[in-house]
Amino acid sequence: MRLRRKPNTQEWLREHEGLVVSEPETLRGKWREHYGNDHPIHVELGMGKGKFISELSRMNPFINYIGIDMYDELIRRAGEKALQAHGAEEAGTVPNLRLVRFNIEQIERLFADREVERIYLNFSDPWPKKRHARRRLTHPDFVNKYRKILNERGEIHFKTDSRSLFEFSLNTFADLDLKMRNISLDVHGRGTPPNYIFTEYESKFVEQGLPIYRVEVIVGEEALRELKQQNQTEA
Repeated sequence: MRLRRKPNTQEWLREHEGLVVSEPETLRGKWREHYGNDHPIHVELGMGKGKFISELSRMNPFINYIGIDMYDELIRRAGEKALQAHGAEEAGTVPNLRLVRFNIEQIERLFADREVERIYLNFSDPWPKKRHARRRLTHPDFVNKYRKILNERGEIHFKTDSRSLFEFSLNTFADLDLKMRNISLDVHGRGTPPNYIFTEYESKFVEQGLPIYRVEVIVGEEALRELKQQNQTEA
């Protein structure tokens, strides 16, 4: 992703320390304390320019969100988008959203075991070459890290425009004996679901008529029990 750099990005990040967490590793195991409530914690890994998590946090005030990416410029753009979405430009922060610059490869240094309820993976880099498979965010090495930080209601929600990455990911989840639901090979094929939130990339792909692949992966014990009860009710 190539970005046109805005001037004074570092200053902007420092001025919005209520929204941008500068030393996130110090909050490992203390995120609920940081927010000052016991609301569930949902995390987007690789949030890009932040449209998805900005809208999601606006629609769900009783969920705490954390958006993560590796580049200062993306953190700033996501921050500006979040403040605009929440109408919080003057306040300079959003009560239920924090933005973090961090390397996802070390995610276990950011969250304690069972601290997170949901992880979103939206349009992650497919790393199509076989020798780069370990860099895919749905590689078993990553998924096993997610399983440690997800709690009893833990889920992974994954969507992509890459069929090869989707097939790789489904195989990964199946090999790890993880249950899946709402598997879709074309989310918008019969019309966009209600209250659906697009990412920036997704809007472009859908305009081009490309299919979007999506799946929800059930990790936590309580979430698995609920899935089982739902399946029995529908049977």
